[in-house]
Amino acid sequence: RFVEYEHVAATGLTEQRLTIWLPPGYDRATRRYPVVYMHDAQNLFDPTKSGFNKVWAADKAMLAVMATGKVEPHIIVGIWAPGAARYRQYLPLDVYLATPAELRTQMDAMAGGPIASEAYLTWLSGPLKRWVDRKFRTKTSRDDTTIIGSSMGGLMSCYAFLKRPRVYGRAGCVSSHWPAIDPRTVDIQNPAMTAIWDHWFASHLGTPNGRRLWMDHGTETLDAFYAPYQQVVDTRLAVSGWQKGTDWESRVYAGAAHEENSWATRLPEIFIWLLEDRVTIGN
Repeated sequence: RFVEYEHVAATGLTEQRLTIWLPPGYDRATRRYPVVYMHDAQNLFDPTKSGFNKVWAADKAMLAVMATGKVEPHIIVGIWAPGAARYRQYLPLDVYLATPAELRTQMDAMAGGPIASEAYLTWLSGPLKRWVDRKFRTKTSRDDTTIIGSSMGGLMSCYAFLKRPRVYGRAGCVSSHWPAIDPRTVDIQNPAMTAIWDHWFASHLGTPNGRRLWMDHGTETLDAFYAPYQQVVDTRLAVSGWQKGTDWESRVYAGAAHEENSWATRLPEIFIWLLEDRVTIGN
């Protein structure tokens, strides 16, 4: 079932809104559940609430992977995008501060106000998580806490994963908008932004220590611009000692566009890779 919370106060942010999905059996059980946090909740479950009349169908994806027996039931906490403040709430502050002046001018125009991603991350990983863990029967450990988003939400998911390694053990960065601005205004591989992402990942990766990071993109619409950036990030992970297929994954979906139907199609695959129990005999 779904539980809705509107007008949620969060320090330094506009009011937030939550849609929380509880898996079948939650009300009859006593067990505790791992949690998936997902951005852009208005586009996760109900097409009538979506700005595009299409959704990730995250509840159906979770039911599908549960049915395989590879993934245990999870609670999904969806955080709605805050309307016009979405860009400035999801744009990683570290990246914004490292951006050259000419690109930062574009970011400022798109943001329409102060960059709020640090306040958002502080709220996500602190007050919101503590409230969810008190309100619902959750498993609270790092490895039972996942964060997933697409486009700017993909950037925010990577940001949370690397800035809060003790909180988030899993992250899905789907069709991440690596250019961070309109990609048509810069070269296909913007040297300034690719260097910023490379440096930022190098500075924050640390060791995998059991964490898992999923990244992907399609080849159509906005996703057609992402390959050069993603290749730089992939190289950084590889040279930093993260093992592809175990610690991280990066996939390209030929023909897939930058939209919810494409993300819905591959969400079960993302869930299984990030969430399945990989404990083997002898471990």
